[in-house]
Amino acid sequence: MPTLIKMPKLSDTMTEGTLVKWHIKEGDAVDIGKIIADVETDKATMEMQCFETGTIAKLVVKEGGKVALGAPMAVVLAAGEAAPADLDAYVAANTEAAPAKAEAPAAKTAEPAAAASAKKGAFSGTLPPSGPAPKRRAAAAANGVRVKASPLARKVAEELGVDLSRLQGTGPGGRIVRADVESAPAGGAISGGSSAPAKAAPSIRPVAGPDDQRIPLTGMRNIIAERLLASKTQIPHFYLQIEVDAAPLMAFRKHINDAAEKTGGVKFTVNDFILKAVIRGAVTVPAVNASFDGDAIVQFKHVNLSVAIAIPEGLVTPVIRQAETKTLQEISAAVKDLATRAKNKKLSPDEFQGGTLTVSNLGSYGIDQFSAIINPPQAMILSVGSIRNVPVVNDKGAIVAGQRMWLGLSGDHRVVDGAVAATFLAEMRKLVENPALMVV
Repeated sequence: MPTLIKMPKLSDTMTEGTLVKWHIKEGDAVDIGKIIADVETDKATMEMQCFETGTIAKLVVKEGGKVALGAPMAVVLAAGEAAPADLDAYVAANTEAAPAKAEAPAAKTAEPAAAASAKKGAFSGTLPPSGPAPKRRAAAAANGVRVKASPLARKVAEELGVDLSRLQGTGPGGRIVRADVESAPAGGAISGGSSAPAKAAPSIRPVAGPDDQRIPLTGMRNIIAERLLASKTQIPHFYLQIEVDAAPLMAFRKHINDAAEKTGGVKFTVNDFILKAVIRGAVTVPAVNASFDGDAIVQFKHVNLSVAIAIPEGLVTPVIRQAETKTLQEISAAVKDLATRAKNKKLSPDEFQGGTLTVSNLGSYGIDQFSAIINPPQAMILSVGSIRNVPVVNDKGAIVAGQRMWLGLSGDHRVVDGAVAATFLAEMRKLVENPALMVV
């Protein structure tokens, strides 16, 4: 009997994938482990392996098509097996129908689940009289109209008992995102007991001309938009900047790299040293290596460093795990490996998970300084600018040639106070201006 190749679950939050490219065509032989397609999930574009042996009888999905989790993508015939007379009918007959969504039961009261809302700190106002909490509602309106909401928003809505059909989405294209759910009372009731949803202010957009292009959001770009919107609306950011003397670092790096040139050793980038300094700084000031978790702050034992890497599809942040245990050489090798595999779409979903703080370096683009957006659920991100040749005043009061760079910190004020963040940046400056400390 022919075998269906189905859309696998490539990330923990994935509900559908986009078939970016087929690496096979109908009639091709396939084997276990063969790369057959590129699939874009809500996190990244990844290569999809085959877990069957045989011949491709039919490609069910065209490139660019969206495929639900578990839906058929291709048909494989075993050796010597004949194809059914009607492959389309075979695929349809062996495809599980999506379960019908139950109509949401009418809630007897609009009272939110007080404990959940209080823990999130997401709603304030006059609550209706006490009564039983409303039951969870389905993600569709009572009239059967499908609600546009992200998978994460649906999950949070179920946990908090929020009726998505009564919310106004603030995400791309009016999509409901997590921030919309957490800012609403349970059941989706409007503040003050009003039964009708408030009308959103009209959105004024420039009129698209005939030469303008409308580019649909990819799954990855959509999740970037959702996460960064949630970060800026839910996390109270604060920002610090510090200028450091980069001349000692540049001289030290040149000394090491010149020696490596002669011996065939490892050459280091400026970013390698910055990453090492961040790791050392987080060990010295562990309060920055933390996360806000409702009624507690989680301070992590290990520094799992997320490194921002730009790829054509967007920005990814793969993780160097237990970075505090690694030497400068190991960190350099790890970040080069992650960057190469990110650009070649070879990273696995788990390599994006579990970061505890992030570094974003735009120095190679000529950016002097910038303020980055926190990568939730982390509490800190460090921004790194370019190294500039500038005139400086030395200890003797003379103006001399110098090298300076800006480091920026964006912090979650629920977790980190300004003085703590300043202590971390001071530690960063000490390490950059005394780079030998990073290799002892």
